Amino acid sequence: MKVLLIVPAYNEEENIVRVCNNLRENFSQYDFVVINDGSSDNTLKLCEDNHFPVISLPVNLGLAGGFQTGMKYAYRTGYDCAVQFDADGQHLPEYVKTLIKEIENGSDIVIGSRFVTKKKPFTMRMLGSFMISTVIKLTTGRKIKDPTSGMRAFSKTVLKECAEKVNYGPEPDTMAYFIKQGKKVEEVQVEMTERVAGESYLNFSRSIMYMLRMMISLIFIQSFRD
Repeated sequence: MKVLLIVPAYNEEENIVRVCNNLRENFSQYDFVVINDGSSDNTLKLCEDNHFPVISLPVNLGLAGGFQTGMKYAYRTGYDCAVQFDADGQHLPEYVKTLIKEIENGSDIVIGSRFVTKKKPFTMRMLGSFMISTVIKLTTGRKIKDPTSGMRAFSKTVLKECAEKVNYGPEPDTMAYFIKQGKKVEEVQVEMTERVAGESYLNFSRSIMYMLRMMISLIFIQSFRD
């Protein structure tokens, strides 16, 4: 199976070399491409200086735009599976094989979940995840334990849909939509680390807005998607 790791990156100059060197040196069985999402720091220069495969967007399109760019590239260049992989160092590439195995076993989407065999802590940080999981359960009948995980693998069928349709982003509402469409969505246990350097785009206020947007989409908008 031909696999591409899609690495969206926005202002990740403190992490991108370490993350990509790890992929290149220790996980060379996987191809990867950095999607530089209009970074204003040295992310693009570092990718070019280190000869990392990179697609550079002229403006910041956000995670959805970077994700879809990567999915289009993967589909048009003949990959059988794409894996969404964060540039901040929190995702561990040793779990990619586990996700791919589930794709080979017939799953359409595989989520790298922190909470398959481990209990989700009830903290303010996880409150949004609890709420999104609950709404997905109510609207689809399916329990997704880690809906906000950014580590996901996609089969060629889903890869094609995400590449060709503009409203398919890497968000929990899209996962819920695929479940409603009959796609096989599975979760596998993974471990994730804390961000080593740099700052997350999602500060407290943005996290609240993100949660509200997801709730509105899951409850009201998903019924009208086509």
